[in-house]
Amino acid sequence: MSSEIFHDIERQRYILTINGVTASVLDYRDSATNRAIIHTFTNPPFRGTGLAGRLVERAADDVERDGGSRKIVPTCWYAAEWFTRHPDRAHLLADR
Repeated sequence: MSSEIFHDIERQRYILTINGVTASVLDYRDSATNRAIIHTFTNPPFRGTGLAGRLVERAADDVERDGGSRKIVPTCWYAAEWFTRHPDRAHLLADR
C-alpha cells in the first residue's frame, strides 16, 4: 500500500492518497500570523487508521519548518484533540 501527502498551496489543503485514491484531507487558512486548521476529513473506508493525524502532523511540521512566523489555530475539533494528545507541539499554537 503506497501513501503520499500532497500540499496544494493554492487551495490551502493537504491531501493524503493511498494507491492514488484520496483517503484524507486537511483544509487550512493562512493569515500573516496564523494558520487556522479548519477541517479534516477521512473517507469512511480509511477511518480509524490515523490518516488525519498524519495530515495534522505534516501541517504542524511545515509551520515549524517555516521558522515560527505563523502559529496554529486548531478550529477543527480533530486538530484540537491532536494537539491535546501531543503537548510537545503546543509551542506551535497561537495564544488563546
